[in-house]
Amino acid sequence: MIKTTAAAAVAALLLGGCAPGTDSTQILASGHVEATDVRIATKIAGRLESLLIQEGDVVRAGQVLGAIATTDLKLALEQVRAERDQAAAEYRLRLVGARKEDVAELEAQIESVRSDLESAQKDLERMQGLLDKGSGTSKARDDAQTRRDVTAHRLDAMNQALARMRAGSRPEEKEASRARLAAMDARMAQLEQQLKDATIESPLAGVVTEKVAEPGELLQSGSPLCVITDLANAWLTVYVSGPDLGRIRLGQEAQVTTDDGQTRKGKLTFIASQAEFTPKNVQTRDERVKLVYRVKVSLENQDGLFKPGMPAEARLRAAETAR
Repeated sequence: MIKTTAAAAVAALLLGGCAPGTDSTQILASGHVEATDVRIATKIAGRLESLLIQEGDVVRAGQVLGAIATTDLKLALEQVRAERDQAAAEYRLRLVGARKEDVAELEAQIESVRSDLESAQKDLERMQGLLDKGSGTSKARDDAQTRRDVTAHRLDAMNQALARMRAGSRPEEKEASRARLAAMDARMAQLEQQLKDATIESPLAGVVTEKVAEPGELLQSGSPLCVITDLANAWLTVYVSGPDLGRIRLGQEAQVTTDDGQTRKGKLTFIASQAEFTPKNVQTRDERVKLVYRVKVSLENQDGLFKPGMPAEARLRAAETAR
């Protein structure tokens, strides 16, 4: 989560050309330095195993800041890999179909049952012949018929099983098996990504300005670890009055001076489109109802001279006289 460091306060608002003897080509404004704060958080829940930084440390983009314990994740990944192997084997089995040996075995069983059916049919005919001659019984004939019918049903069922075996799995069964395999792949990729996320890296270069967590703490997903401030891209926030708004331009240079007299170049990168009341800390008794416009001056700050909250003064040359 990225937030912008709120200006501690705007120290003063100085307007060029408002008093006798001042340089009307200059616009002076004082303010405070601001910078972007990046709140570094963990993407996964777990125990913070290590935190390798302290407040004030300078870090580079991609530098490892800390790590979350991964024992549980590794165990879960091993389980999912095993389930994925099982799903893959099932999918391949449905694609290949039955083995030739299984088909041959079932065909042999069918031939045996067919022989039993022929024998049962002959027994039925013999029992029927004896009954017709008066030397047999109805029970014997009925028993023979039952054996014949049962054997015939058994042969029909086995023929259907052989047809299914030769046809293989239905398209819907293959698709369901493929979907289970894809789900296992996705779950495995998710756990592998969580293992990578367990190592927390800095997304930017900057300075550690706040340390929030300590090793050993049990953190939830999104819990902050530290705050890194991007000092290299700091800016100065000042306010100018309405009459001076037309005398400044986006992109124009500014001279920014610190309280100890160090001067650096800056550039106007933002001019508010709407006015606001003069902040309380820059109001005088006669200026409490005046409207001003917020202006941002980007700073050259590779050496970290400017820090959030530091007061500084910006000197702008009025555009109408800069010809």
